[in-house]
Amino acid sequence: MTQKAIPISANTFANTVEHFTFTINGTTTIVKDIAPTMTLLQYLRQQGYVGTKEGCGDGDCGACTVAIAGEDAQGKPQYQAANSCLIPIGAVAGRDVITAEGLADAKSHGQFSAQPLEQLHPVQAAMVETAGSQCGYCTPGFIMSMFAAYYDGGLKDDICIEGNLCRCTGYLPIRRAAQKLLADLGENAPSDRFSTMLVEKNPDLQAIAYTSNEQQFYRPTELTEALQLLQTYPEATLVAGATDLGLEMSWHRRNYPVLISLEGIASLKQIHQTEDYVQIGAAVPLSHIEDVLHGTFPSLDEMLHWFAARQVRNRATLGGNIGTASPIGDLPPVLLALDATVTLANINGDRTLPLADFFKGYRQTELKQGEIITAVTIPKAISKGATQRLSFSYKIGKRGTDDISIVAVAFAIDLDANQNILHARLAYGGVAATPIRAIAVEQALIGQPWNMETVRSVKPMLHETFTPLNDLRGSANYRKLLVGNLFEKFFVEQTFSN
Repeated sequence: MTQKAIPISANTFANTVEHFTFTINGTTTIVKDIAPTMTLLQYLRQQGYVGTKEGCGDGDCGACTVAIAGEDAQGKPQYQAANSCLIPIGAVAGRDVITAEGLADAKSHGQFSAQPLEQLHPVQAAMVETAGSQCGYCTPGFIMSMFAAYYDGGLKDDICIEGNLCRCTGYLPIRRAAQKLLADLGENAPSDRFSTMLVEKNPDLQAIAYTSNEQQFYRPTELTEALQLLQTYPEATLVAGATDLGLEMSWHRRNYPVLISLEGIASLKQIHQTEDYVQIGAAVPLSHIEDVLHGTFPSLDEMLHWFAARQVRNRATLGGNIGTASPIGDLPPVLLALDATVTLANINGDRTLPLADFFKGYRQTELKQGEIITAVTIPKAISKGATQRLSFSYKIGKRGTDDISIVAVAFAIDLDANQNILHARLAYGGVAATPIRAIAVEQALIGQPWNMETVRSVKPMLHETFTPLNDLRGSANYRKLLVGNLFEKFFVEQTFSN
């Protein structure tokens, strides 16, 4: 549906600046003559903050973890753990970054202070006391993940360190460090210079127009400004959390002449709920979706749990995950199974289309030049006449968390009072050039009884529906078997686990 044209304001970004500032451990640093696509990790290490380690370079190991002052899903100030290897330096303009060097109290907090330390931070002290470090290479990353969790109540489980790998110490001493911190805090919230600093900081991002090394980085704060920039720079690359684009910067040192960041646009970072639907802004971090919508859509809860790690979910966005059109993206199968729609905006207005019509081919979408994904809407209602919806998702990978999927699937089955199928959605990733539904199988299921005989009768159809590729993660035959077996697994678990 096309609405009236969106008014475009005067060119806020007619001029760019050649420097910007952000803080590292409370000290302001000026960024000048640095390409905006340099990663935060590279910049930190060049400035001497070598406690932030370079490990995998693709967000898997957590050795480069830093804490960035931001806000939680309710808008309250929060330290967020993030992989600095995936963050373009332009994205931290005006932000406050904490590294492992900045945690201990010292008489001087300078970068290379020669003054003796007065006191370790409680996270550091707990790691020392529980012998949580051997070679020490991964230790700063673990400490920064636990540092963020120390201030947001996230020490209760392993989620805060799920994105950190240790090759030699073993995880039990590190777990004991977290348990010790939790016991020492009790029911009290931390009260120190970091908690004070967090409250005093304004988490709102300011507009920026930065240029260096023949590259430009823009961070508008209004959708109209972003649309205007796309008119001026039609070949610009859009970026939000940069967890996917960051791989190109980190591994391949790719440069982008013009980057337009959407993470400063407040209207794209909202979640609206009604009795009938949930609308999620395209720039909402996945960790916020995880917190706000927990319990609303079981299949979404399950897939988010296995989606990378907390450091990635703190940055990755829903719009970015579908906008890349990766055939192995984790969330598209879930959204397809839930009949989600996607809203696209340009200067002539906006339009909404089913997500099933959004993917056109390998890494190709319906998104036209000058358009921006603004929201994804998921209906809550089930089929007319249905008394029950069964819905769940599965991700098969080489390891449990923080891995690319071999196959990702999501199912939604609506049943009437007689346990007959009124509505069926079977959505898959990793078996075709795009995330895709098994439409012929869905139609064959309508009107059939929900029983094992019905499920097994469509498994041969499922095996022949897709033509997956062979690759290092799995063979085509293995993927075909998964397509059918996971549907049977879904039936068994939904039928006999209650």
